[in-house]
Amino acid sequence: MSATVDPVSALLDWYDKNARSLPWRARRGQKPDPYHVWLSEIMLQQTTVTTVKPYFEKFLRLFPTIDALAAAEDEAVMAAWAGLGYYSRARNLLKCARLIAAEHDGAFPDEEDALLSLPGIGPYTAAAIAAIAFNREAVPVDGNIERVLARLYGLETPLPALKPLIKQKNQSLVPADRPGDFAQAMMDLGATLCTPKRPNCLICPWHKPCQARHSGIAESLPQKAPKKPKPERSGTVYWLENAKGEVLLHRRPDKGLLGGMLCFPSSGWDAANDSPLPATLPAQWTALDGEVVHVFTHFRLTLKMQAQNAPKGFRKPRDHIWLHPRDFAEAALPSLMQKVWKAVLLP
Repeated sequence: MSATVDPVSALLDWYDKNARSLPWRARRGQKPDPYHVWLSEIMLQQTTVTTVKPYFEKFLRLFPTIDALAAAEDEAVMAAWAGLGYYSRARNLLKCARLIAAEHDGAFPDEEDALLSLPGIGPYTAAAIAAIAFNREAVPVDGNIERVLARLYGLETPLPALKPLIKQKNQSLVPADRPGDFAQAMMDLGATLCTPKRPNCLICPWHKPCQARHSGIAESLPQKAPKKPKPERSGTVYWLENAKGEVLLHRRPDKGLLGGMLCFPSSGWDAANDSPLPATLPAQWTALDGEVVHVFTHFRLTLKMQAQNAPKGFRKPRDHIWLHPRDFAEAALPSLMQKVWKAVLLP
């Protein structure tokens, strides 16, 4: 790396002029709001900035403070989260808010270890909150930072084996006076210039010291170990309609896939939550055309659809409700189930 360029100063100078304007980010000279930082970091897990922005703004309108979120009804929070995916985040969001309200007098702890003890907060999120909200010398490492540092140092070891060295390199750069700005600058650099494809090296603040650019391999870094193909699962989803035009849904258990969410009954893909409908109503199911495909983090799911009208005297099972299709949009159905009702009603 060039001895004539201080990468930290170069990056912070660039950041001071080019920082992204994000709804959760404090303006220069203002103190960050830990609630905003925490909420955004939870939402940004496995989710893009573009997707998160409107959800973050909606949450602040509905739950402007940590105390307001802690006092909210579970269903109101899940409804506000609907469509953002990874629903365990929403459940942990509520648990964390209530714990902070009850045990921390509504104030987030400012140390990384204490943050790690809170529901839904892992090593990256704890480090990000400590650095950004409290200016602690913590070392958050996300995908953007991995890419930026792999290129800066020309590190060709594939991920995930490279992660420990990336963290070490990051720790060596963190400035004592501006760790929060440094973390956000690294994220911004990766998101705007040091992108996965066609990095804009000519205007990058690390143009000179970047070893990958000098070697002509910037776009190939970081290298990644080959991905294993996602396992395939398949099942059936059941559309049971009553005389009022309402459709049967059930609320899944809090733990597990789509935990706590309203879903159409289904079977064959998540054995612990197979619907009793095929045994309760063994006849008269009609196979519908088409199928619904949805990709979860760890598998790819294909659902076939079957429908029938509820027979006279049918009593809905426990934890099931009748809901009219006109109310689906407001019912906080997860993305998979939105695909189902659209496949049935909008073929």
